[in-house]
Amino acid sequence: MGQNHSRSINNNKRRRSLIKVRDLIISEKYESNENKADIAEQYLTGECHDDDPSTSLKEEYLNKFSDKLNSDPKNRLALNAISGDDMSKILLNRETIIDDLHVYSEQIELEGKATNQKSSGRCWLFAATNVLRLIIMKKYKLDDFELSQPFLFFFDKLEKANYFLENMIELVNEDVDSRLIQYLIKSPVEDGGQWDMVINLLEKYGVVPKSVFPESYNSSNSARLNWLVTTKLREFAFQLRELNASGKDVNTLRNAKIMMMEEIYRIIAISLGEPPKEFDWTFRDGNGKYHSHKGLTSKSFYQDFIGYKATETYSLVNDPRNEYLRLYTVKYLGNIQGGLPIRYVNITMDVMKRLSIDTLRSGKPVWFGSDSGKGIHVPSGIFDNRIIDYELGFNIKFELTKAKRLQYAQSAMTHAMVLTGVHLDNDKPVRWRVENSWGDSRGDKGYFVMSDDWFSDWVYQIVLEKNDTPKELVDVLDQSPIVLPAWDPMGALAM
Repeated sequence: MGQNHSRSINNNKRRRSLIKVRDLIISEKYESNENKADIAEQYLTGECHDDDPSTSLKEEYLNKFSDKLNSDPKNRLALNAISGDDMSKILLNRETIIDDLHVYSEQIELEGKATNQKSSGRCWLFAATNVLRLIIMKKYKLDDFELSQPFLFFFDKLEKANYFLENMIELVNEDVDSRLIQYLIKSPVEDGGQWDMVINLLEKYGVVPKSVFPESYNSSNSARLNWLVTTKLREFAFQLRELNASGKDVNTLRNAKIMMMEEIYRIIAISLGEPPKEFDWTFRDGNGKYHSHKGLTSKSFYQDFIGYKATETYSLVNDPRNEYLRLYTVKYLGNIQGGLPIRYVNITMDVMKRLSIDTLRSGKPVWFGSDSGKGIHVPSGIFDNRIIDYELGFNIKFELTKAKRLQYAQSAMTHAMVLTGVHLDNDKPVRWRVENSWGDSRGDKGYFVMSDDWFSDWVYQIVLEKNDTPKELVDVLDQSPIVLPAWDPMGALAM
């Protein structure tokens, strides 16, 4: 009875929160431009102002720079300290480390042990399988369990190669020096991915326990494999264009592509091993009971034992450059031909946080994408804008807004992780608990803490089930998507 009562309270909280979300969706607008006059004003005065400024760095400028630097004793102290050691150590903010406790008012009951993607860009697959494994752990009362990230990695690498070659066939008459072709051939089979790519892989291939298809050296250290596949794909792209130039039709090009894919399959299979077509799964559950399931396939395991409705999930992003409550996609971004395209529903940050809180309160984790390289201290497992005090060391401020950081290549979604908790003060988030995939030697046994300000600045995407979100958001999926160019920062892959 106590559990049912608790669930009822959570559901009531959820309903109340969704009403607030609707108000926020309606009321907020996407980010407007900064006041250009204010930006210009800061450069119109100062000791180095010149009524007739030179295009070159004159000696008098450098002398003024040096005089001003050395006039402040703090600068001389900073120079002596920072020039001799890693600046992140020197500028580490002790107060922030103390403030960012690994303690949370709201936390899901079941968590697995921290996983480790090692020297690969598979964070998005680790984050996805970290969400899915909780279904198995709960069902069989397991302390820990892993699904095979290498299995999904194998087929993602294979499908991305086919996707790339099909794009090369479609664009065979495009100038090879065009921005589009040069962008697409730069990194045709990156390790990274997006959530709709996860859906495509699960729907076509399913998944298996990690014990059935474990790591290989090259799944954990993928650079050489990527180099090899990329080298061949660029060669194949050239050959397809040569076939086209010689007058061959599209069917001839596609038959050539099939033979090319045979080589790619061979490379990937030799590097990673071949995934099983059938397998047996044996284990003991949390009560010590022995289980043996024979003759399983990856799809039957996914459907019968996990039963996750990946197609009933979708991505919500916070992209303040663009209009909210609109659907977006990115041209030529995907992994499986004929699969789902990349789809984003753009929402405000307030809505993103409120939906994340509601989902965590309901006992579910949240897959999310962020720019993890900013404001991070890896040993203590902290994401916080204050953690490295650059203002103290260099007397500088970072003044670009989130929208401008996207526009000026200062930020993009580079890493996927999982939210498993949040600390609230008067129902407002203060810090978030993050399940990372960098092993268990950092933070709280591999779990990180993320300040709420960091969430605002560097989190771009969450993935939720449709039935956990307001109808207003789900309905956006029915819109004709606004197509962003292939090189748009929202096309960055989480690695």
